[in-house]
Amino acid sequence: MKQIRTEAVISAPPAKVWAVLTDFARYHEWNPLNIAAEGEARAGGKIRTTFLNPAGRPGATITQTVTLTTFEPYTALAWTGVVPLLFHGTHLFRLEPAPEGTRLIHGEDLGGLIAMTFSEAKLERDFRPHYVAVNQALAKRVAELG
Repeated sequence: MKQIRTEAVISAPPAKVWAVLTDFARYHEWNPLNIAAEGEARAGGKIRTTFLNPAGRPGATITQTVTLTTFEPYTALAWTGVVPLLFHGTHLFRLEPAPEGTRLIHGEDLGGLIAMTFSEAKLERDFRPHYVAVNQALAKRVAELG
């Protein structure tokens, strides 16, 4: 299993960060990686999402229906997408109260035959910057909404 992990501090309480993360219909307004999403924000919910494919050519996207596998209000959100044998990914967000607001842990666990071909250097070079960009865009979006 390969992992991507990023961290950021967002100057707002977890409830405000959670509200943005679970408003899937507005992802297209702020999220530079998951550029479209729609579905019900609940445990077991199905979300149809379009995301940039960091492993593909620049600008390539994938549309997939994922399942919300973790839905712990104000604390943790994760969805899982599967292409049998080829790919298994769990995209995750953890929110922890911090003196400055919210400590965000954001990343993905990647498995399957495709993920096995990704070196640590490729994950750092081609994937990690997209996750960092989401963190920055999320902080900006939360600040804009006050």
